[in-house]
Amino acid sequence: MANIGSEVGRAINWRKKGNPDYSRLAFERALELLDLTIEDKTNLKRLREIVRLREVLADYFAFDNIYGSTDENVNNYFLAFNYAARVGRN
Repeated sequence: MANIGSEVGRAINWRKKGNPDYSRLAFERALELLDLTIEDKTNLKRLREIVRLREVLADYFAFDNIYGSTDENVNNYFLAFNYAARVGRN
């Protein structure tokens, strides 16, 4: 999930810098990682959350943002995963 968050962060940053092509590529990498995570049978207990996350991200980056997501709350969702990944390295 931390890797997915990194790609989402890149997509947001590229969009802020006015580079929609790089933003789209980062978003597509995030979707690819999410799809691989969804296919992994070890994530069955978290499948509902992961599929909903994919829906929210697709809505935010590619559609009408009906969920009212912001750069800040999307980034904040991934903070805990990034923290856990860093703590796990030590």
